[in-house]
Amino acid sequence: MAPSATLPPWIVIDPLLEIWLREDIGRGDRTTQALMSGGLSKKSGSWIAKESGVIAGLPLAARVFWLLNRDLVFQPLVEEGSFVEKGRTIAQFTGDFDTLLMGERVALNLVMRSSGVASATQKYVQAIADLPTKFADTRKTTPGLRLIEKYASQVGGAMNHRMGLDDAAMIKDNHIAAAGGIARRIALVRQQIPYPLTIEVETESLEQVAEALKHGADIIMLDNMPIATMKLAVQKIRGTSDRIKIEASGNVSLETIRSIAETGVDFISSSGPVTRSHWMDISMRLTMD
Repeated sequence: MAPSATLPPWIVIDPLLEIWLREDIGRGDRTTQALMSGGLSKKSGSWIAKESGVIAGLPLAARVFWLLNRDLVFQPLVEEGSFVEKGRTIAQFTGDFDTLLMGERVALNLVMRSSGVASATQKYVQAIADLPTKFADTRKTTPGLRLIEKYASQVGGAMNHRMGLDDAAMIKDNHIAAAGGIARRIALVRQQIPYPLTIEVETESLEQVAEALKHGADIIMLDNMPIATMKLAVQKIRGTSDRIKIEASGNVSLETIRSIAETGVDFISSSGPVTRSHWMDISMRLTMD
């Protein structure tokens, strides 16, 4: 797992887990309640990876079961963020039969989704691992799952970009179009944001880069620029200031990320690992008596 991959405190995560559990459980597990009318029994079982990939979300799964029954034992068998081959047992557990089945779907959904994002992210990160450029995610996340998908992105080795609109001021193309240019936008934002929030400006041309430089942007994003133009922009920014960070975004894929990084940008951001990843296939198997 990447050193920076940390979940928010449980006081933040638990309300989300409780909502998802209530959504799935409804008024109760009709099937299990009917089958277990004669009393509870303990079962053991395991989770098996049905495909290779990076495992993420095991602490979330353990918490799901803990919220339902604190006596249930959930034991991960692999490190969070480790790559596993198809067929690997990644966790084992023992607990009341009804608790295991009641929490199964929510717990598995979170790990399957998180592992899919982490697996896809790792491919992007590894493509530029020998270069100084860092890979970052974006705010293009599933509503309700941002904290989880951003965490999975970290597990895969990425840096988190803004968690929300309040993390930094980012002046984008629509802001610029609505307010008469970059200079006016930077001045207005600078007057109102709290210290020490940064100002990032999205640019699409060398002219906009020059304007962002002139008026004191902290971060300059090179958005959807051809590689040749991006190289010129990086040279211009580096020749003016070594303080300003440079981010590239737009049309980032596994095929293009390395050529973008070789231009010398500090960061590359992309929604690809979240928006184009699939769920990792994991199954739960109970031990039969």
